[in-house]
Amino acid sequence: MAHLIDIDDPADPRVADFRDLNNADRRPDLPGGKGLVIAEGVVVVQRMLASRFTPFALLGVERRFEQLGEELAGVDVPCYRATAEVMAEIVGFHLNRGVLAAAHRPRELEAEEVLETARTVAVLEGVNDHENIGSIFRNAAGLGADTVLFGDRCSDPLYRRSVRVSMGHVLRVPFAQLPPLPDGLDVLRHNGFQTIALTPNPKADTLATAMTGDKVALLLGAEGPGLTEETMAASDIRARIPMTPGTDSLNVATAAAMAFYERVRAQ
Repeated sequence: MAHLIDIDDPADPRVADFRDLNNADRRPDLPGGKGLVIAEGVVVVQRMLASRFTPFALLGVERRFEQLGEELAGVDVPCYRATAEVMAEIVGFHLNRGVLAAAHRPRELEAEEVLETARTVAVLEGVNDHENIGSIFRNAAGLGADTVLFGDRCSDPLYRRSVRVSMGHVLRVPFAQLPPLPDGLDVLRHNGFQTIALTPNPKADTLATAMTGDKVALLLGAEGPGLTEETMAASDIRARIPMTPGTDSLNVATAAAMAFYERVRAQ
């Protein structure tokens, strides 16, 4: 590993991009700040290395670099090696996963280009929990959804926690921003998608019955309020996942997983 560099001083300026990761005011992954993408852990770093998010530096303990040896062979980036104690002082907490990679944000993809070859997409409105967003991407990767589209009031999918919870799949499953909903649904219709608004309303059709399109967009809202009435009214159909009586709703990431599975089962 030609670019393995030992770091003994937590204040070393060469690792400034990994500093204070849990400080809300100085986080390097803030879109309006440095706008970096931080991968955490061996598996997530591996997925970053295989994605369009090209890392410009890594920081980790020796054992994790050994685990990444094959993936890092021939990769022309500095790999800063530190003890667990020095690394904890740099990032601001003890990092059990032992390795980080930092990348600049690439060009944002456009909705039209991610829809070009897609057949199953998730559309999120008001989903502002980073862990839910990360879980949705992990479910999308595991159950064959092609892309995730963001409507209004959603959190940044490239926040470090979202990247970590997604197991790095947010770096692999393409995503894009839609125009504000419900007007943004016109982009989907223009590309031949049936738009299905998920709701716990017992009067709605079951998802298995409602999902008739060759190309399907599954609309999911935030925990609690769900989709806005305007977005549901503008969708092609409202659909529910059958639940035990007395259960008001499912976690949005769980609902997404069940919807993706129903889509796979129906094909």
